[in-house]
Amino acid sequence: VQLQASGGGLVQPGGSLRLSCEASGFTGGDYTIGWFRQAPGKEREGASCIRSSDGTTYYADSVKGRFTISRDNAKNTVYLQMSSLKPEDTAIYYCATRIRAAFTNTWLRDNWYRGYVYDYWGQETQVTVSS
Repeated sequence: VQLQASGGGLVQPGGSLRLSCEASGFTGGDYTIGWFRQAPGKEREGASCIRSSDGTTYYADSVKGRFTISRDNAKNTVYLQMSSLKPEDTAIYYCATRIRAAFTNTWLRDNWYRGYVYDYWGQETQVTVSS
């Protein structure tokens, strides 16, 4: 299983970026992709996740209303549209996938932001928000 994250870059405060996470090496099914980020000197935090089977999404409070996660199942790709970016959004962003099934959305709601929930991690993409 491989995850390829892309789309990072330098953007001014208030600007937008769209990150992509393309997954390969497994055949469909019910999987969850999460976006995580780690700012300098801070712990990694979950930003958002989406479940492929029904499109269920969850967001961290820090990004709610500004970030939108979506999926293209045909392309095995998940997108993170980031708008109204702030300097505090500056971080390395990672995507990760959980391919183990047999969990409820209630369980996902309570655990999606925990790193150990995910089976595979992709390479990072840097997002810098600065004027």
